[in-house]
Amino acid sequence: MTKEDISCLLEQEAEAVRNIPITGSYEEAVELIYKYIHEQGGTLITSGMGKAGQIAMNIATTFSSTGTPSYFLHPSEAQHGDLGIVRKNDLMLLISNSGKTRELIELVDLTRGIAPDMEFIVITGNPESALAQEASVCLPTGAPGEVCALGLTPTTSTTVMTVIGDILVVGTMRRIGFTNRDYAIRHHGGYLGSKSREQCEKE
Repeated sequence: MTKEDISCLLEQEAEAVRNIPITGSYEEAVELIYKYIHEQGGTLITSGMGKAGQIAMNIATTFSSTGTPSYFLHPSEAQHGDLGIVRKNDLMLLISNSGKTRELIELVDLTRGIAPDMEFIVITGNPESALAQEASVCLPTGAPGEVCALGLTPTTSTTVMTVIGDILVVGTMRRIGFTNRDYAIRHHGGYLGSKSREQCEKE
């Protein structure tokens, strides 16, 4: 692979990020997270299948480390008992590029059997999809083409999903006034924990 090839791939990925639709839905999503997790004591539950599931897992851990309790629920495992962790004050964040992922659509129905009023934030490349129609808030990715040589492997789509997750995390951190001290008490080890404590001492 040449430098030109790499430069082209980088530009395609960067362009996909630049083209993420910017709407008022981000503010709505942050307010839902604030309401259910920080006011009502619920937990943010993220879910997705395959590569999207890996992104959902990463988003959950990032939220948890920045003051918003969150965990990843595998949609298939949910059908074998893991759904029992869902409570009425929780909020779900579902990720599917196609918006047609069978396991997630089933997860919505199953969740409503436990928590009929559950609200859903959906990140998808298809805002007209069945999953998007179930959403209280839909955050479209812009449906970028994959940089994969076959145009199939989740590459660019997962990049924009990650960025959207970052926007939600940072927006929520600002909403709750998350501080260096808050960060430090959640990071007892490693470089980031040490750095956050050093910053606390300077404040």
